[in-house]
Formats: sequence, structure tokens, C-alpha cells
Amino acid sequence: MATPQVLHTVSEMTALRERLSAEGKTLALVPTMGALHEGHLALVTRARELADVVVVSIFVNPLQFGAGEDFDRYPRTLEADVAALTDRAEFVFAPDVDEVYPDRVGGPAVPAHFAGPIGETFEGASRPGHFDGVLTVVARLFDIVKPDVAVFGQKDAQQVFLVRSMIEKASLPIRFEVLETIREADGLALSSRNRYLSEEERAAALALPHALLAAAREAHHANAGAVREVGRSVFENYPLVRLDYLDLVDPTNFQSVSDDYQGPATVVVAAVVGTTRLIDTENLERLHA
Repeated sequence: MATPQVLHTVSEMTALRERLSAEGKTLALVPTMGALHEGHLALVTRARELADVVVVSIFVNPLQFGAGEDFDRYPRTLEADVAALTDRAEFVFAPDVDEVYPDRVGGPAVPAHFAGPIGETFEGASRPGHFDGVLTVVARLFDIVKPDVAVFGQKDAQQVFLVRSMIEKASLPIRFEVLETIREADGLALSSRNRYLSEEERAAALALPHALLAAAREAHHANAGAVREVGRSVFENYPLVRLDYLDLVDPTNFQSVSDDYQGPATVVVAAVVGTTRLIDTENLERLHA
């Protein structure tokens, strides 16, 4: 391999997919919004193990950004992203908005309640319409690229749950692979938004992984209520951080668990550090009543 070939149009991507199918080759898709970091590259490495050809999509999706969010300032670094994918992926699919949403140019509308009730909780409650936009673009990418494998990161746990549900409900012939969260040495989850943080804010952002660690430790001997309380209490030590939510959900339905719940759980957390919204997650093997 060498530097990836960049495809900008649906017709180019369709021609590639048809050629690969004729050659009997499988295709793995890694959907991204660009500003690639080592977490993205880990997804690409995994995709490389699962298919003959890897396509990384780079598209900053306007539908998943709400009013006042960071769509305009979201980093767009296509040239650097393509260079980072050298010898890692064969193709980059980097379409314009009018290629992805040809019928909605100038103000694409989001299908009402496309993500369902779960899409209105947690991130969906704080960012109305966010998951409708996410699922709209993922469905569109799946339709254009027609991947055999799709690789996502576990950090966006609610997104992972909803995309998996969409694949299952639509009976799409796609292997859905989820990779564990990639972290910095001090535990902060890698995110394209980390580059927004000042040095002081970067230190304060450790509240998120520290809260997850505290919750995981508490889960060895306490019930869900105590685990929540311990995780949330960590944020009292970080005045620069505003906690949005920290909760425990049942991974089978992504609903908040009761205090006496026993079984596996996922801790989900979101907080605003300065002006930057960050999310993180941790899977717990078992909670005790």
C-alpha cells in the first residue's frame, strides 16, 4: 500500500464497490469525521485484519450538530488525515454535503425520531436530534459504500448501541465490529475535540476517566446506586468541569439500571470542560445488589 486514493463522489465510490465485488474482495468501512488520531488509526488497523480493502470515510456531518454546537469550528484536516492513513488504508471517501444528501442541499432535514426513544436519552437529551443525524449519515454511508464490515469505537457507547440496533432491525449484511476505547497514557480518551482544550482544561478533563475508574472500583463490592454516587462525586474536585450526566445502563437496552440491578453494566459520562463537551464510557462485568 501507499498513500490512499481519495474519492469525492458517490459515483466513484459506487464504481469501486462494484469492482471489488467483481474481484471477490471484501471491504471494511471506518466512518469518521476526520481530524484523525491514534484512536481512529486503531480502528483502521482492526479493519485491515477483517477485510481485503479498507475505506475510511471523512465527512463532517451537519445533521448531527445542533444550534450553537461546534460544526463550523470542527477541525477539517483532510490532507493530514490522508497522510496519516498512508500504508494503512487503500481509499478515503471524502464527499461534500451535496453528495451525501443530494435532495437536501442548503439545509438537510432530519427524519423525525429516526433514532427512537433511546436516541432521546443521555447524549440525545442534551443534544436533541443528534442521533437522528448520526443514524441518517451512517445509513447513507452504508448504502453508498456497502461494506462487509464496519468498525466503530466503544467510546461513543450510545452511538454503538443505536447503530448495532439499526443494523439488526434492517437485517443489513454487515459485520459490526467495536473496538475498545484508546486512551492517552494518563487515561484521557482520545478525541478530536481534545485539541480544543487549554493546558489547564486538559488537566481538568481527567475528571472523566478518574470518575470511570472510581465507579469501576466501587462496582466490585457495591450496588448501582453507590457506584453512581462515587462516580459523580469525583467531579466535585474539578471546578472547571461541568458534569452533564454519569449513569449506569443495561448494555442490552441502554436504559438506566435500578439500584438493585445485578449483572453487566456500562458507565456513561458526559461533561463540559471549559467550552468543550467530552464523553467517555466503561464496561463493568457485574454489579452487586
